[in-house]
Amino acid sequence: MTWHPEAVPDAHGKTVVVTGANAGVGYFASEQLAAAGAHVVLACRSQERAEAAVSAIRRRVPGASVEATPLDVSDHASVAGAAAALLERERLDVLLLNAGIVHAPADRAVDARGNELVLSTNVLGHFQLTALALPVLERTPGARIVTLGSLATLLARFPLDDLQLDGSYTSWKAYAQSKIAAQVFGFELDRRLRAAGADIASVVVHPGYSTSGRTPGIRGVNQPSKVKRFADNLQAAWTQGKDHGAWVPVRAALDPEVRGGDFLGPRWVTKGVPARALATPTTRDRAVGERVWALLEEYSGQRFPLGR
Repeated sequence: MTWHPEAVPDAHGKTVVVTGANAGVGYFASEQLAAAGAHVVLACRSQERAEAAVSAIRRRVPGASVEATPLDVSDHASVAGAAAALLERERLDVLLLNAGIVHAPADRAVDARGNELVLSTNVLGHFQLTALALPVLERTPGARIVTLGSLATLLARFPLDDLQLDGSYTSWKAYAQSKIAAQVFGFELDRRLRAAGADIASVVVHPGYSTSGRTPGIRGVNQPSKVKRFADNLQAAWTQGKDHGAWVPVRAALDPEVRGGDFLGPRWVTKGVPARALATPTTRDRAVGERVWALLEEYSGQRFPLGR
């Protein structure tokens, strides 16, 4: 199937939760899913920014069915509360794991549980949320979990022997390694779902090289400066806006031909319409998946109700 972003499949009757949906790829994926008819729940840390995003979607998508719910993926209690709220829903068709730190801090920081902050935000919180929300996904026929990876996974090679980066922290390594671990989680999750006979697909995606300076300006959501616009447009040959980057997770969420274990990205790697892509061997490695899964359970303090 050739994917045409202008002809997204109808999503009426579906409920989609998007973490970190108040800006960037998460916002535009939410807007596009709402335009397709889905009921979209924006799970965000900042109530003010979430409300701005909800208002923007309602302005831009007449009749949009959208709401916000609080979620700080780096806060164990916040994740547990958000998951409890999800379990009260009748259905959850898509859980889009998008929230994360892109610009990692220069110095190593930790969350309240002592976990390195980028790992906590980009991986551990989503691991906990998915584990706790599994029952509502299980009772929704054909549910999907979409994990947002990164182009960085194609550029970096780390052995994943120090996920907490206790003695080797750099901002680049924190971000890239967390995204490698996120993709490892997404692929290992699919293997475990299939082994358990669950009717849930786990799909991994990356949005290419998507920049705010090439993204439509939206009040309260994306307001890049003129300098940012100018600088980002100098890279137009190999970049795209975050609205185009959002096409990839939207396809993963709605395309009936997408299957669990698929990896999607822009057709031309950094930009373009969404297509099937090649993930690095590390992220698909079963042994790596088992080892990282055990560490995610240990660090998050969350047992996942799926065996091997």
